[in-house]
Amino acid sequence: MARIYPLFSSSKGNSIYIGSKDVGILIDDGVSFTKLKNAMELNGLSVDSIKAVFVTHEHSDHIKGLSVLTKKIKAPVFAQELTLEYLLKTGVLNGEYCEFSDGEEICGMRIECFSTPHDARESCGYKITFSDGRTAAVCTDLGHVTEEIEMALFGTHCVLLESNYDIEMLRNGTYPYYLKTRIFGARGHLSNADSGNFAAKLVESGTEKIILGHLSQENNRPPIAENTVVSCLGSFKRNADYILSVAPAETNGGFVTV
Repeated sequence: MARIYPLFSSSKGNSIYIGSKDVGILIDDGVSFTKLKNAMELNGLSVDSIKAVFVTHEHSDHIKGLSVLTKKIKAPVFAQELTLEYLLKTGVLNGEYCEFSDGEEICGMRIECFSTPHDARESCGYKITFSDGRTAAVCTDLGHVTEEIEMALFGTHCVLLESNYDIEMLRNGTYPYYLKTRIFGARGHLSNADSGNFAAKLVESGTEKIILGHLSQENNRPPIAENTVVSCLGSFKRNADYILSVAPAETNGGFVTV
């Protein structure tokens, strides 16, 4: 069965490896090549296993390591049109290994995108269908859940879902007003409570596993995110109706089987 390795997942860097120990894809590369290589080796993986990179959007915590990575492994990079234009214009990519993503078949996986409402040029999430029919998705960096997202993710077996901030921690924290407004906004990030409410809809639709990701290290804590989401899932029984975990900011080794 396929695996999801949340190598890095926070506001400071994001990178998710999906596939088998031998071949797979990387969703985002927001850390240095050395950090990514070390994290993969900690999980018994090699960077040579990465056969493609899919970019959700152009913010630095998702693309910081992309330029070096593509030079090291020569893997194709897929992104949405406006994101790709930005990566080429700014020199992150040189055009040799990049394509517009609109449904790709790689290593026995079909990768499809869906739009996410975020303050980026053309932010998206990705849904992966494996050869055995199992499905997984990465859905972070969204200010609210749209109908398109619901249609894309309902029934998906395993979802890595943003749970970025605790409402009271953000409201009472040290961030300046403009930044708080951005995060709270409809094109900002998903709160623990909003994540929990959507998680309940996902479980009702047939989702079996939920990984909470992209937690803010300033405005959230893993136990707070977990407890809030579990509370929203109160009508379902944990470890029977669903399995819930929290992606670490930086892996210590570990994966979730799809």
